[in-house]
Amino acid sequence: MPVSSLSSSSSPLSPLCFLTLLLIFITPSECAATPAPKKAPARRHRLLSVDYYTKTCPHLEQLVSSITTQQFRDAPVSAPATLRLFFHDCFVEGCDGSILISTKPGSKVAAEKDAADNKGLRPEGFESIKKAKALVESKCPGVVSCADILAIAARDFVHLAGGPYYQVKKGRWDGKISMAARVGSNLPQANSTVDQLLKLFNSKGLSSDDLVVLSGAHTIGFAHCEHFTNRLYDYRGTKKPDPAIDGRLLKELKMSCPRYGGNTDIVAPFDVTTPFVFDHAYYGNLESKLGLLATDQALVSDARMKTMVQSLAKDKQKFFQAFAAAMEKMGSIGVKRGRRHGERRTDCSVHQS
Repeated sequence: MPVSSLSSSSSPLSPLCFLTLLLIFITPSECAATPAPKKAPARRHRLLSVDYYTKTCPHLEQLVSSITTQQFRDAPVSAPATLRLFFHDCFVEGCDGSILISTKPGSKVAAEKDAADNKGLRPEGFESIKKAKALVESKCPGVVSCADILAIAARDFVHLAGGPYYQVKKGRWDGKISMAARVGSNLPQANSTVDQLLKLFNSKGLSSDDLVVLSGAHTIGFAHCEHFTNRLYDYRGTKKPDPAIDGRLLKELKMSCPRYGGNTDIVAPFDVTTPFVFDHAYYGNLESKLGLLATDQALVSDARMKTMVQSLAKDKQKFFQAFAAAMEKMGSIGVKRGRRHGERRTDCSVHQS
């Protein structure tokens, strides 16, 4: 489906349209150089590069693009699904494709994807990577990591949804560890405080500006009621709604997400104005108290980040440039290199050994 056909009005959705939208989208249940010259080659070896596969798989980007383009036409939700998959991969064990591993039958150790915090990851994200990997393997067997394919696919979907196209540095190896027990403490939670978010992002080498910019990925995608119901009925134990939520939005969300006994499959868009388009409307929504999650709305309430939110709300190109830079920075978290620490899987869901 072309991006133009996904566009919607820049004005907020009417209550009827908003509720219709809710009902439609129901889902099934190094830094210091050493003085010795002999260390330099090792340092260079660890760097990611745009042309990493130029000789070994020269058409890699075109191969992945052929899959992501078709997948976006068939299932536009693949865009936020794959982007979220990339975030969840990088924040746990680093950007190493460990989120793609399936739990071994009979194993007592569950893989990352089976962690409670990853249960909401949509199958379209996994399917996109599976298809891309199969095509790449048919042309360049045993060469390209699943981690790099995920990074490229995430960029492709951002662009297909109307966002920036940026160069993706490559050279990641796939990780050998995937454990559900390591997920929860390494992912932002819907009820996290700003201080908790900053601590988590700082632990990954990311700044407060990176937090604001990467949160802009919520310009597309949806969240289940369970992630924001407390905002509607009992914000931080007050027995009252979050005061930082627009009254109209509160009413509409309550109609679709009752406190008890509601349909657990119902979702709401993060961006209520242009939910299918990757743009900077997310930040304007925050200024208007239209953020869906408490962690979204908190960005404009905190003095440390408010100025950045306001700046991005005014300038789409600034957001696009900042997002591309932040994605490159995030895409370098915990990169694995070499057989001692990594592998190159032929099947992204199964370890090589």
